[in-house]
Amino acid sequence: MKTLPITYMNFLVNPILNIILLPIRQWLESIKINNHQKAHTLCQLIPPSCPFERNITLFKRTIVHIPPLCKLNPFYEQLIGLRFRALTYLADECGEDITIYC
Repeated sequence: MKTLPITYMNFLVNPILNIILLPIRQWLESIKINNHQKAHTLCQLIPPSCPFERNITLFKRTIVHIPPLCKLNPFYEQLIGLRFRALTYLADECGEDITIYC
């Protein structure tokens, strides 16, 4: 029996869930980056890539598959957008080197 992977879209099939999550998504997208300390904090808190994906094996057989955690987070796209805005602010407005966050 083949199981479907857990993905972001699987969680959004239910329109009620969409209605509940929409205000939080809009709030995350509306956050303005207007000082360097806030931008640095966001860049430190939001990881640059999706956290681990693992297969747990026993005797060369996969027992459990743990999907990437970003696929479980319904706000992943908004958080990555927020991190990008913070990096852009640091690079463009403050003229800082952002390679430490990449």
